Amino acid sequence: MLRTLSRVSELPIVVRQLQKVRNCNAAVAVTNKTIVTVTNTKQQQHTRPTSNISSNSNNNNNSSLNSSNNNNNWITQQQQQQLRFDSRRSYSSSFFGLFQNAAQAGVAKTNNYATEATVQVNRPFKLHRLDEGPETTVKLTKEDALKYYTQMQTIRRIETSAGNLYKEKIIRGFCHLYSGQEACAVGMKAAMRDVDNIISAYRVHGWTYLMGVSPLGVLAELTGLQSGCARGKGGSMHMYAPNFYGGNGIVGAQVPLGTGVGLACKYKGNGGMCLALYGDGAANQGQVFEAYNMAYLWKLPVIFVCENNNYGMGTSSERASCNTDYYTRGDALPGIWVDGMDVLAVRSATEFAINYVNTHGPLVMETNTYRYSGHSMSDPGTSYRTREEIQEVRQKRDPITSFKELCIELGLFTTDEVKAIDMKVRKEVDEATALAKADSELPVSHLWTDVSSNNLERKIRGTIAYDIDHVQERKGVNH
Repeated sequence: MLRTLSRVSELPIVVRQLQKVRNCNAAVAVTNKTIVTVTNTKQQQHTRPTSNISSNSNNNNNSSLNSSNNNNNWITQQQQQQLRFDSRRSYSSSFFGLFQNAAQAGVAKTNNYATEATVQVNRPFKLHRLDEGPETTVKLTKEDALKYYTQMQTIRRIETSAGNLYKEKIIRGFCHLYSGQEACAVGMKAAMRDVDNIISAYRVHGWTYLMGVSPLGVLAELTGLQSGCARGKGGSMHMYAPNFYGGNGIVGAQVPLGTGVGLACKYKGNGGMCLALYGDGAANQGQVFEAYNMAYLWKLPVIFVCENNNYGMGTSSERASCNTDYYTRGDALPGIWVDGMDVLAVRSATEFAINYVNTHGPLVMETNTYRYSGHSMSDPGTSYRTREEIQEVRQKRDPITSFKELCIELGLFTTDEVKAIDMKVRKEVDEATALAKADSELPVSHLWTDVSSNNLERKIRGTIAYDIDHVQERKGVNH
């Protein structure tokens, strides 16, 4: 409300709201530039300029702000110098979400534009067998804010396009969408280094994009055409890129494979690690626990990530698991629970986990998130949950909307910049969608190329009654 305040006549309305919500004895001063509330019961003082803000961050995530009006008779100059903002984001669900601004969170500004902010994660981490956990106060630069928003928005647009292509019967077979879970992938990728790896299940369109494949490479792979990252041979569940060991169609099978990638990192001594992702539906697989055990005994640099979107294939986690605290299910392995709808929390937890596994061995991380679509496109997603539940999550916990509103309040980017990003992303994905429809399939003779990455025999083995030469073209993204 205060950010859009344009008429002096609106000031009394704002003052009444401030007094009512604070529910305490407050003296409210109004000038033509500043609104100041002095809260007696909590011994706190708040000031909110209606024009430009200038502030600096400190170690307590609080920021001081001097009134821009020298004629203010309500408080002394000494009081003005002592004004502090509470930087916690817990006010965001009420009218006082307006106080979640640049000054509160601790923002360094240049020429009235925020360049860096200090932010408190929304929900606290939960720890298992750990004395210390990830940082709850994180730094966010303008550059990173724009990057994370663009990545999440691109994933959302790719998945929306994929859903439409499936409904048009241009994409056939299986198709699992990641809409609603974007903060998990973007947060983890933000913490990864060049030597790190990731392997996941079949909900991997977003991860494929994050690991370097263009929207066209993702969408054309879905439509089975040669512009796809695997030249149309892999489809929805089998996309790959450097350091990305792809989607895997067998439930839970990627977890022991990811453990093997961690073993390779340790064997090579390159300092890398592997994120082995699986869902709550796969968490009860026996091979998951076998991988836990082997990784612990060998102290492998593996982060076992349970992306808990609360529903398996048509079944809620409460109905499928006797223990839904998935971060504790590694037994001897330490664990972390993180809000998977908060990209900054996921980034902080992953940074902590990478350092831990390279020093002590494997760790289990649960990202609590939510998928808006069904398990796959064949699942309407409403037979085991209500439409109202889905809508409520969209309205209150959507990772993209929440992050966008936070960054605007922090002054890290403007609504005009958001509109520009949205338009650019829409244009890029729309153009990729058109090309993914118009491209051609590979000729039949190309179906058996690149069967092996380094074929040691001239002929392809196991092709009974066929005499087929092995041909290496190496045109896929993963070659």
